[in-house]
Amino acid sequence: MGKTLAEKILSEKSGKDVAPGDLITVPVDFVFGQDGTMPLAIQQMEKELGTRKVFDPQKVGAVCDHASPSPSEQVSNVHIFMRRFARENGIYFFENGDGICHQVVAERFAAPGKIIIGADSHTCTHGALAAFATGMGSTDVGAIMAYGTTWLRVPEAFRFQIDGELPKHVTSKDVFLHIVKEITADGATYMSMEYQGSTVDKMSVESRLVLSNMAIEAGGKVGLCPADEKVRAYLKEHGREGEYRPLAADKDAVYADELFVDASRLEPMVAYPHRVDNVKPVSELAGVPLDQVCIGSCTNGRLEDLKMAAEILKGRKAHRDTRLVVYPASRKVLADAIRLGYIETLVQAGAAVCAPGCGFCIGRTVALGDGEKALSTQNRNFKGRMGNNKAEIYLSNVAVAAASAIYGKITDPREVL
Repeated sequence: MGKTLAEKILSEKSGKDVAPGDLITVPVDFVFGQDGTMPLAIQQMEKELGTRKVFDPQKVGAVCDHASPSPSEQVSNVHIFMRRFARENGIYFFENGDGICHQVVAERFAAPGKIIIGADSHTCTHGALAAFATGMGSTDVGAIMAYGTTWLRVPEAFRFQIDGELPKHVTSKDVFLHIVKEITADGATYMSMEYQGSTVDKMSVESRLVLSNMAIEAGGKVGLCPADEKVRAYLKEHGREGEYRPLAADKDAVYADELFVDASRLEPMVAYPHRVDNVKPVSELAGVPLDQVCIGSCTNGRLEDLKMAAEILKGRKAHRDTRLVVYPASRKVLADAIRLGYIETLVQAGAAVCAPGCGFCIGRTVALGDGEKALSTQNRNFKGRMGNNKAEIYLSNVAVAAASAIYGKITDPREVL
């Protein structure tokens, strides 16, 4: 019997033939935390394990991204605590402005067949490079930092067969919003969401990262794409081609469930408050006035996203009643966007371009006011997500966000561009 992609990786890493439901222990190739979770992981190491020493400095990372640059003395003290631990152990440490942990890990560490654990729910992002990547709590991450292994229950797999040409202004974000609308926000709980088909084959790794990133929004344990020549090219771009190997599910793999998506029939989608599976075509929500439009996050803050936004906003201005905020996903993304002229275009359009980080997505450095409405390219829209439980959050792809910034209301880019 063939194996799913998750079963292949976990069989190899555990050294035995695994099946869904098996409890296994596996070595971890990279473990990381961010400024909202890493301090607790360190404290748990000290309290429960009696140590501050990591198992391998080359396999541990800490990232200052959720409140970056620091907005308060409390956060600054958290950053100091993390820096001291990083210097003490010689682990990788990423400073304010280096980028969002998931983008940094994708650029620097993720590769086919690796086990990656992060103290952040969107660690599943790295499944786009065929890594078994998942988020865990700070206590688990503290134990992994000390011992280098973790336990897992082998997940059942949910296959998403996506075929057809994506129409103009429709992206991988819309593919996922369509999926979560169909299966609901808990429709893949503790499952391996495995994305396949001609549409996925044509997607860039940056677009696949969106599908994997949002797997947790349907309850997924991991979100996996096959490792192909696109992955090889991505690793080569980041100086890591030697870590590439082809990796895909067997053709006769057995799945617990399947969903078939005709990408050619999709249109831009919007998730409306306060659930990610409250999804409608943009045409049905067009006209909702917006106080803020946000482009960026670990979901849609990569170079191709900033390129798309710049192409739409070039020669145009954000609406006078709508704030436009842009957060690149990493320092590399920001530098490349500056070099290619995207940042200048966005600034001229009226955008506030901020240091790479998670600022608007969790409301730590950019928050909403009472009664305000925001359209964002991030991954979550539950009440209070952007710092105010009296505000409303809508989610969309970058094209919808950029067009909406121009008109100050939710706008169908197909109608105006």
